[in-house]
Amino acid sequence: MPDLVITSAANPRLKSLLALRRRRAREESGQTLVEGHEEIGLALSAGVRPATVYVCTELFSPAGRAGSQQIGHQDDLLAELRTAGTEVVRLSRTAFERVSYREGPDGLLAVVDRVGGTLADLPAPGAEHLTLLSQGVEKPGNLGAMLRTADAAGVDAVVAADPVTDWGNPNVVRASKGTLFALPVATASTDEAVQWLRDHDVALVVTTPETDLLHTDVDLTGRVAIAVGSEKHGADDVLLGAATHRVRIPMNGRANSLNVAASAAIVLYEAVRQRGMSGHRSG
Repeated sequence: MPDLVITSAANPRLKSLLALRRRRAREESGQTLVEGHEEIGLALSAGVRPATVYVCTELFSPAGRAGSQQIGHQDDLLAELRTAGTEVVRLSRTAFERVSYREGPDGLLAVVDRVGGTLADLPAPGAEHLTLLSQGVEKPGNLGAMLRTADAAGVDAVVAADPVTDWGNPNVVRASKGTLFALPVATASTDEAVQWLRDHDVALVVTTPETDLLHTDVDLTGRVAIAVGSEKHGADDVLLGAATHRVRIPMNGRANSLNVAASAAIVLYEAVRQRGMSGHRSG
């Protein structure tokens, strides 16, 4: 069956793509957007099968590069998508640039099912289970950056407690470089998340500047959840009150806090150091 070709930027199908930038549309449709060769490729390798991919071959890189980075050839990924049964829609450059949400698009934009379930969907914590818990995080870029770190550190699950943004936000997908699809993720209220940790005997380590205990002075082996709070206010009283340990990261400059994604990365990698592991998930 020949590919559908769209040349007009006013086509109704493109309007539906633009709608997926809004949270309400994502929740109603159960879908979201993944843009870019690397992100779509990682989603595929994680078992995600896009319903539709929108393609502009004018934007493909013949050398299989994005700047100085070797990313592979878009044509190869397109062939893999066809094999997976994905509908292919070809767009003119004008039409593609209208629906693209990133600078310097590479000509690939896929529609996939939204990810992220409830705590009941997460795997049962094993003996060395490591969870990252983010509370009230507002910026998609921060949530996505934490996902990249969590994936690199071998985290077993990522929980968003009372999030302001959603997992399906295209900028979360983009900032995560597609690692969103490689990790078990869930959304819950703070109370639900705390109860889930208690039910599974998971120690809760919460970052806060209001403590004398350094993150390097706490045992981060075994079943542990590392929690960070919102960009503006940090962890709330509920999360702090439930903490097994409250820890701080040493600050020697004028600022009294770090970016939330940086804080998560520092403590997660202290856990990796203590566990003597690299990229291992316990299940």
